[in-house]
Amino acid sequence: MVNLLLIVENQFTILAGEGAAAIAVVRLSGPRVAGFLERHFSKRVSVGKMVHGELRDGDRVIDDPLVILLREDLVELNLHGGPWVLHAVKMLAERGGFVAVPWRESVIAFDTVDIIEREVLASLADAKTELAVSALLNQPSAWQTLNVSAMSAAERRAMLADRSLHWLLHPPRVAIVGPPNVGKSTLANALFGQERSITADLPGTTRDWVGELANINGLVVMLVDTPGRRETSDAIEAAAIAASSRQIELANLTIAVLDLSRELDSEQRQIIDAFPDAIRVANKADLPARWDAKLFNAMLMTATDDQSVERLRVAILRRFGLENFDPARPRVWTDRQRAVFG
Repeated sequence: MVNLLLIVENQFTILAGEGAAAIAVVRLSGPRVAGFLERHFSKRVSVGKMVHGELRDGDRVIDDPLVILLREDLVELNLHGGPWVLHAVKMLAERGGFVAVPWRESVIAFDTVDIIEREVLASLADAKTELAVSALLNQPSAWQTLNVSAMSAAERRAMLADRSLHWLLHPPRVAIVGPPNVGKSTLANALFGQERSITADLPGTTRDWVGELANINGLVVMLVDTPGRRETSDAIEAAAIAASSRQIELANLTIAVLDLSRELDSEQRQIIDAFPDAIRVANKADLPARWDAKLFNAMLMTATDDQSVERLRVAILRRFGLENFDPARPRVWTDRQRAVFG
């Protein structure tokens, strides 16, 4: 069987986002890269620099991608996802003389790319947001600035402790817990950005845990809304609470939702005691307070208020090392890299 990789000089490869996706990454390689960018990309590019501009087919703007030139003959386009955009770019590339090559064959073909670039290519399929893609594509140039042998022990430990890029590529599990009727599902819906959990002014409305991916300002998390924790004689509700306990145990972060407008009763105190490391939320801050949130390091918020929800989003990012995240900094995200600093 003839290996097409030996005879295909100019290649077009979809690295991530094929099908329905928010982000897509396309790689073009070969001697025709420079001419393609000059004809179709609105900005001048240089090796190792990420540039934002317009990708055009004549007078028609296809997309406004982030473009990084890894070598003079190797470029990656970080596009907005969707079948139309990918199809339009593919047609543009084919007219420019590029031949579609499957992702895995293309990665194997580029054995001249250094090891960090290969790790970036292997991880791109796990990048679900523009922030994650941007951080990955910055790593080859970021690692060029590192002199590992000259780093102090403290600097090495800091590199190992920074798991921000890991979390961008591997969505952490975030569980929302609390007594019934404190606003957990309303808060979950606000974080999801749309209604996924049924909300009502009745205790026990959420009868099972609800889990789905949510985009928290560039960090994808598996957000789990759990039924209210309380003593109950309802067999179905009791079973749901028991089943949700396993989901809470698996969580990388817990958000403990409390009701500021009601007395700090045994149900609320039990949540405080059971989850000492949680982000504590004193919900319904728009109503008269019945206890002092500061005494329990609880964040004041109203689940229906956009500013309150945004403060919680920032607090979640902070827990995963992503507040004020700089995608251009070198990060550790593979076992091989961890061994370098270990």
